[in-house]
Amino acid sequence: MPDSPILDWTDDGHPRSRVFGDIYFSPEDGLGESRAVFLEGCELPGAWAGRDRFVVGELGFGAGLNILALLELWRRERPADGRLHIFSIEAYPVTAEDMLRAVARWPEIADLAQALAQRWPGKARGLHRVEFPELAAILDLAVAPVEDALAAWDGAADAWFLDGFSPALNPQMWSPQVMAQVAARSAPGAKVATFTVAGAVRRGLQAAGFEVEKRPGFGRKRERLAAWLPGEA
Repeated sequence: MPDSPILDWTDDGHPRSRVFGDIYFSPEDGLGESRAVFLEGCELPGAWAGRDRFVVGELGFGAGLNILALLELWRRERPADGRLHIFSIEAYPVTAEDMLRAVARWPEIADLAQALAQRWPGKARGLHRVEFPELAAILDLAVAPVEDALAAWDGAADAWFLDGFSPALNPQMWSPQVMAQVAARSAPGAKVATFTVAGAVRRGLQAAGFEVEKRPGFGRKRERLAAWLPGEA
């Protein structure tokens, strides 16, 4: 199989971006990180309790681990008659084969990974819809630069996973302009979670109208950020 132009594999089998020189997820426990930082950070499943529709936005689809963790939680804890709409942005999508290899160490999401791989949207630019009727869930994956994708989307997210590569290596994903776009496409009371506590990210979120709080991090990371917009969901 030819090498991917997007990623390399570390000696212990973890994916690393060739474009940004950064890892896709924690080598200690990527699924545990997704659950602790993003699902718990956005107070899921509690935030969707009693809702008939819930919208999650994500900056940085990566290898799909956050979305698979989200779908696995949704499958177990979704509200009666609830529908999940996911909007995720990725400028450099991996292949279905690389996604499956990246998440293969977690059997609890294996069937969901296979379902996603079978419906993989490919690398063409634009917005791709992936439907999971068995889960009452839809994934819209925007293959585009972050500002363009946010400008083209007319949704309003109830929760955001900010999971671009490190702000030092991928500053465009974390710019004040992008944080303002995130706020503009958020429902009242929307929650935001991210692994980074970089000062520029905190200030960008605050300037966009979010309340921001540091919380204990996952694994070797001492802290992470949670944020929320004023208002009632």
